[in-house]
Amino acid sequence: MHQLKTEVEIDGSFGEGGGQILRTALSLALLTQKSFRIKNLRAGRKKPGLRPQHLAAVKAALKVSGSRVEGDELGSREICFFPAPARAGNFRIDIGTAGSTGLVFQTLLPALIHLDQPSQLQITGGTHNPQSPCFDFLKECFLPLLAEIGIQVQARILRHGFYPRGGGEVFFSITPFKAHALKLQRIEQAFWQEPSAEILLAGLEQHIAEREAKELVARLKLEPSRIQTRFLPSDEGPGNAILLRYISGTRTEIFTGYGEPGKRAERVAGEVAREAGNFCRSRAQIDAHLADQLLLYLAMGTGGEFTTNSLTSHFHTNLAVIRQFLKIEYTTENLAPDLHLVKIAPAIS
Repeated sequence: MHQLKTEVEIDGSFGEGGGQILRTALSLALLTQKSFRIKNLRAGRKKPGLRPQHLAAVKAALKVSGSRVEGDELGSREICFFPAPARAGNFRIDIGTAGSTGLVFQTLLPALIHLDQPSQLQITGGTHNPQSPCFDFLKECFLPLLAEIGIQVQARILRHGFYPRGGGEVFFSITPFKAHALKLQRIEQAFWQEPSAEILLAGLEQHIAEREAKELVARLKLEPSRIQTRFLPSDEGPGNAILLRYISGTRTEIFTGYGEPGKRAERVAGEVAREAGNFCRSRAQIDAHLADQLLLYLAMGTGGEFTTNSLTSHFHTNLAVIRQFLKIEYTTENLAPDLHLVKIAPAIS
């Protein structure tokens, strides 16, 4: 690798130490036009270095811009990215694996909303993957919050795709971000109503959904009528997911559990019910996963404040990467053991 000078130097092993460091750096490089070098990529992982899902984000960033990259090989532990301005357009991106369509979308969105013309993204890959935001979460939780600060994106799913097969397809229509950005204010106490559940099943036996529904009824004291099973075409599977929806005022939160080979249906339902229950008891507005996903948009906009139930390693790592590209100020305050107030001031030019 040529040792060309970069403006931002990042140790990829710090904090959470995962692929989010790379994706956030790509977003910010396209946005700020600052080059970066990441060393020790995913150094602490079982399979360190770049994996196919991380390379998919790099290739997507190259596709929407004239950027250059060094070190974009499978297993590479160092990468340099030299950005060029993103351009608006209609882009088709095929991840080629079951890699998350949502994570690729989130990588490109900050740059595309700052262009003068609208853009469309059609992305093929995984739509419902463990350890990443599923399509429903993006559409019902993430994008409505962005709309509150002036970012308008329309989303629709064309075909579901589960790990490990993939083959899902999603479409996003992105409107340019106007200068009159609004400040996010989500600090009032949340009162989450009785949830509803949607069980997705593709190419698997019906008894799996029946057992998951029974466990949800037992753990959450749900009426069976509040649980719906959605049978997807077999060729979209095999796949199984539980979407547990809660509503408080105008906010929707979705907690997701995924079936896996060898994992009992009861355990899948039990784990997602426990995660959702812990969040709802906190009275927070924003769940821990969504909290770190919002940081970049508040930093590049007019800031904001919100409550969340947990400040995770992902949160602190993402914040640290953002601060290497943008001059922002922030504070966090523990209001209770499971309730935290986050305040983000907008970036200083």
